[in-house]
Amino acid sequence: MGKDAAWRVRAVIRSGTYLLALAVAIQPALAGAWTLQKGQIQVLSGATVSRASHSFGRSADQKIVFDKLFVQNWTEYGVTDRLTLFAAPELVLVTDGVAGEKLSTTRATSVEAGGRYALINRVGVLSVQVSAKTAGAFDMSTSAGGQYGRLIELRALYGRGFKLLRRDAFLDLEVGERWIKRPRPNELVVDATAGIWLSSKYMVMLQSFNTIAGGGAKPPYEYYRLHKMQFSLVRRLNKRWSLQSAVFFSPAGQNIVQEQGLVTQLWYKW
Repeated sequence: MGKDAAWRVRAVIRSGTYLLALAVAIQPALAGAWTLQKGQIQVLSGATVSRASHSFGRSADQKIVFDKLFVQNWTEYGVTDRLTLFAAPELVLVTDGVAGEKLSTTRATSVEAGGRYALINRVGVLSVQVSAKTAGAFDMSTSAGGQYGRLIELRALYGRGFKLLRRDAFLDLEVGERWIKRPRPNELVVDATAGIWLSSKYMVMLQSFNTIAGGGAKPPYEYYRLHKMQFSLVRRLNKRWSLQSAVFFSPAGQNIVQEQGLVTQLWYKW
């Protein structure tokens, strides 16, 4: 095998191994640390389109093709004022490969389900959340060879509302651990969301999503990390409906694609 052919084989393997599959915030923006009132229902339905042409940690001349459509329907139900259950079916469509080579197309479905319990709700809200997820290729942090994956996640969340420049604002901080079936490594997640209502109809949000791989990875996986920033504009349509429009990009990472994209999500609360 010549040097050019060998490089192409390695590039294909690398691009397949380190392509990122982003869920929308893993956790929807409206949820956060807060729980629903008893009997209340909240639904967040939307789609994300994203792409990448390079990977962090790879040579600049190793150009890839990565086009992704991610569709999610996140539904929550307030069992009590402190306990909220949720379920989220998802669909992912991805076209990927090395630029100039034959591309592959992957379609996968996934589902995540769990619950969130408010421990303290006086000075802000401190909650704990547990969920389980069975996911297809490109709906985990990394994918190789179309492999499905399973994980259990434990997350601590703290949220607080306050006044900023005489306007309603909030801050939500989250940290969690994901135990993932091998060969993928476990993950540490650290997320933050800040939002402010500019008027009775418009809110802006700035979010930071961070995923750091732990130990225990087996080939073809290895250490990786991702840092993503997202800016959203939310318009309240009426008492029950709101529309979120967002852009995101990955300013830093390691052994992961440099993904950027657009998010559209419809919020319903009843």
